[in-house]
Amino acid sequence: NNIRAEGATAIAEALSDNGALTSLTLQDNDIRNEGAVALASALRVNLVLKTLNLYRNNIRDEGAAAIAGALRVNGVLTELDIGRNQIGDEGATAIAEALRGNAVLTSLDVGVNNVGPTGATVIAEALRVNGVLTSLDVGFNSLTEEAALGIIRVERQRNKLTSLGLAGCIIGPTGAAEIAEYVSGSGVLKTLN
Repeated sequence: NNIRAEGATAIAEALSDNGALTSLTLQDNDIRNEGAVALASALRVNLVLKTLNLYRNNIRDEGAAAIAGALRVNGVLTELDIGRNQIGDEGATAIAEALRGNAVLTSLDVGVNNVGPTGATVIAEALRVNGVLTSLDVGFNSLTEEAALGIIRVERQRNKLTSLGLAGCIIGPTGAAEIAEYVSGSGVLKTLN
C-alpha cells in the first residue's frame, strides 16, 4: 500500500475514537514523520490498541520522538515494530527514555535503522529500570561490539528478555564468547538472532 502521511493521519483520527481495534499494521506505507506524529497523538488517547507495526515507513528521529512521547502515557500498547526506518541515535534515545517509565511494552523492534553506539547505550541504560520488556531487536544497526555487549551486560543482571536480535552487529570472537556466557546463564532467553 501507499497511504502516506495523509492516510496515516486519517487512520489516526479514527483510532482516537475507536474502542475495538487491537492491532494495526501499516508496514511499508511511506507515512514518514508526519504520519508517525499523527499516530502518536492517537496513541495518547487510544485505550485498546496493543500492537502497532510501522515497519519500513521512512520514519526519522522526529517521528520516533513523537511515538516515544506517546509511549510515556499510553498504558495498553504491548508491541511496537518501528524497524527498517531511518531512526538514528536521537530517535533511539527518545524511545529509550520512554522505556524507563513504560510499564506495558513487552516487545520493541528498532532493527534495520541508523542506531549507533550512543543509541544502543541509552537503550541498555533504559533496560536497567524497565521490568517488562521481553523482546528487543536492535539488529542491522550501526552497533559496535562494545555497544551490543552493553545490552548483553545489562540483560545478564536483568534476565527478562526471551528474544534478543543482534544480527548484523559488528561482533567478533571475543564478543561471541561473552554472548555465549550470557546464553548459558539465562533461564529465560528462547530466541537469539
